[in-house]
Amino acid sequence: MTAEVRRDDWGIPHLRADSAHALAHAQGHNAAVDRAWQIEFERHRSQGTTAAFLGAAAVGWDSFARQSRLDDTARRCFGNLDARTADWVRAYVAGVNAGLAEGARRTPEFASAGLAPGSWRPWTPLAVWLSTHILFAGFPTKLWREEAARALGEGAIDLFATDGPGTAGSNGWLVTGELTASGAPLLAGDPHRFIEAPGVYQQIQLACPEFDVVGLAVPGVPGIAHFGHTSTVAWSITNAMADYQDLYQEKLRRRGKSVEALGPDGWRPASAHLETIEVAGADPVTIEVIETARGPVVVGGPEAPSAVSLRHPPRVSGELGFDALPLLLRARTVDDVDRAFDRWAEPVNVVQAADTEGGLLHRVAGTVPVRDPANGLRTVRAWDARHAWRGLHESLPREAVEGFAVMANQRELAAPLGVEFAPPHRARRIRQLLGGAADWTAPDMAALHMDSQLPAPQPLLDLLAGLDGLTPGAARLRERLLGWDRRMDAGSTDAAAYAALRAAVVRRLAAHPALAALAEPAVADAYPEVFRPWLALTPRVAFALDGLLTTELLPEIDRAAVVRAAAEETGETDGSGPSWGALHRLAPWQALPDEQAGEGPGLSGDHDCVLSTSSIPGLTHRTVRGPAARYVWDLARRDNSLWAVPFGASGVPGHPHHRDQLPLWAEGGLVPVVSDWNRLRSPVPTVYEQQVDGFGTVRVVPVDPQQDSALIHRWVGQERARFWGMRDASPDDVLETYTFLDSLDTHHAYLLHLDGTPVALFQTYEPEADPLGECYDVQPGDFGIHLLIGPADGQQRRGFTGELLSVFLAFVLSDPAVRRVVAEPDARNTRAVDRLLRSGFVLGPEVDKPEKRARLTFLLRDGEQGRERTA
Repeated sequence: MTAEVRRDDWGIPHLRADSAHALAHAQGHNAAVDRAWQIEFERHRSQGTTAAFLGAAAVGWDSFARQSRLDDTARRCFGNLDARTADWVRAYVAGVNAGLAEGARRTPEFASAGLAPGSWRPWTPLAVWLSTHILFAGFPTKLWREEAARALGEGAIDLFATDGPGTAGSNGWLVTGELTASGAPLLAGDPHRFIEAPGVYQQIQLACPEFDVVGLAVPGVPGIAHFGHTSTVAWSITNAMADYQDLYQEKLRRRGKSVEALGPDGWRPASAHLETIEVAGADPVTIEVIETARGPVVVGGPEAPSAVSLRHPPRVSGELGFDALPLLLRARTVDDVDRAFDRWAEPVNVVQAADTEGGLLHRVAGTVPVRDPANGLRTVRAWDARHAWRGLHESLPREAVEGFAVMANQRELAAPLGVEFAPPHRARRIRQLLGGAADWTAPDMAALHMDSQLPAPQPLLDLLAGLDGLTPGAARLRERLLGWDRRMDAGSTDAAAYAALRAAVVRRLAAHPALAALAEPAVADAYPEVFRPWLALTPRVAFALDGLLTTELLPEIDRAAVVRAAAEETGETDGSGPSWGALHRLAPWQALPDEQAGEGPGLSGDHDCVLSTSSIPGLTHRTVRGPAARYVWDLARRDNSLWAVPFGASGVPGHPHHRDQLPLWAEGGLVPVVSDWNRLRSPVPTVYEQQVDGFGTVRVVPVDPQQDSALIHRWVGQERARFWGMRDASPDDVLETYTFLDSLDTHHAYLLHLDGTPVALFQTYEPEADPLGECYDVQPGDFGIHLLIGPADGQQRRGFTGELLSVFLAFVLSDPAVRRVVAEPDARNTRAVDRLLRSGFVLGPEVDKPEKRARLTFLLRDGEQGRERTA
């Protein structure tokens, strides 16, 4: 098998191989090298083994993963794959296993967690997919509805209906050629998920003789499932908001060492066994894993007051939909995409696609069981035959596309398959914006991605408008918000004032006695920890606020009085205050804290805006969910397409492409898609490599001015690099300097890579061709060097600089013409001078150069002058 990896300017991997299997191996290897920590963490999540290195806080998830049988379900689904698909997945897994050791050496999280890379099984990619999406449809909402009905009566079962805090959605729109400047269709959108670091989507190109696809892959999973462009056809998905997971109230009893469950046909044996969860820093935890004829028990057990089992299609049928993945890669038309998605299972999505022959597609794909409508609302009785599954929906909804098609999780195309959908605000706004032009281009779509207009009407502002007799501060707040343009822009202080008022209203509603029976811990603490986000009252109130302010239920709540009290609480005295972006900052989820990451950027948008950057009003203004990627697929020419992710191509902290897209993403910028192989960067041309035991692999790589000047500019502009003399240099200045150096035969610049990550800049020169040659008596064989260590990135440790310098000196001295190494640090830079002396250099005189007073130091070859090599 042969494969090649190239990169574009943003470090995005482009993989090419001589067969589909070789390409799958290369994709797995690339995921392991670029995203080792991320995919290994996901493997442990799917197996329920994260507490072994994260500690007691992870026991809740591990218990759920084991009790819901995620890994075992994935193993079953792998066993049912088509033989060709199974071999393709095995090739990917072999690539992961081949690359994990290298990836782990590059990634400091492994050392921080005390974790060694493990071994992937053939079904692990399916387990990663399943664990990523098992809560995607939000089945714990049925537990919440059960509690709402118990506490407030049957009429309250829909009281909190909205796109709840545990669901994930997206915007997607397809514009036909009649409305584009090129005459060819455009697909665009942005999947909304909890924002994780590293990001859940990886930009990638996969090319072999059978296919050539660019798209957004899920690290740890082969192929490109959700968003792809083959040059002749492109596709994208949004969450259909279908209901396909059921919760059953179970009656369980013990019979000796066995467990029985009551079903429609009476008591029947259930499988049961014990598993032990290892916990870092604490005693192991033993759990019982029980499965009835309905499915795994995820709440309670035989001795608990209640027990609830989960029934979902992959566990029942052993089908996860992976047979669709290689078919999508080979698609040439929308008909090919359509047939591929016929194999799709979970999650249930709305698919949009367009091809260069004029084909269009807008359909639902996935597995949805046919059963009693009550199953979709709440938990149902396992022993009642009315709630058994009665087959699957065979003909899923689809519709023709005229002008444009929009799906933003609203109750439309997938309505027959779901219960609770997102409000129509985002879809309505996107349609409004699309209808305003007939010459759309790919760059135009950025304006839609970033639209921050709140929907109308606004019940909160309507109630505020009706208040009188307010104190001066509250009155000023009312007048200010009634004149506000209702855009949740990062720079808007009005948006921040609105958010503060909304948060106060949410807190007061959540504390109202009418909702006391739903307050924590009365509800949330009664269920396993993993379900608590769906059962917490304040987020439920926050996301259902419009409905709670307008419903005729709960007449004991005086909404106007609640808004009045909130306005008095948050009313202004002088009209000043923070901007929305100062409050609404990105707070990505990470398995381990990243002390180098700093505070996330301030963002525009809000939950119900097209730019759906969600906070949890009443708890935090921080952004916890938002666009996990943005894309525009252009069918006129693939390389006119655009995309962006929240962080970057690399999952390695400190890597130049670890977070380089973050500023662009925050402002709505998009990165150009490059699929022309001739425009991509070849693999790094290593000129010297050395493996240092206990340290890693160090490579000496020539600086490419066009590719590396942005990284160098970041390094030289820091205070720690003041002696380098380029703190005030602009990006163009740095590019010009290193382009000039690259043109010389006597001066060279190199980056030192430690396990693939650039960590230092070294430069060499021939003193007689340098201004330094006029300051001392140059000897034959003299060779000059400069050194700049990159910023601390989690990899640096005791002896770091010494090891790098030792490797670089070995590289320099590998040229027999070099007799003496010359260094000229700023005379004030005592740390650099001391470092050189500890590496065997000896002091020379101080000399005056135009830009500094320098201290010359010299190193002779071993045998001509001994030198100490201490780290």
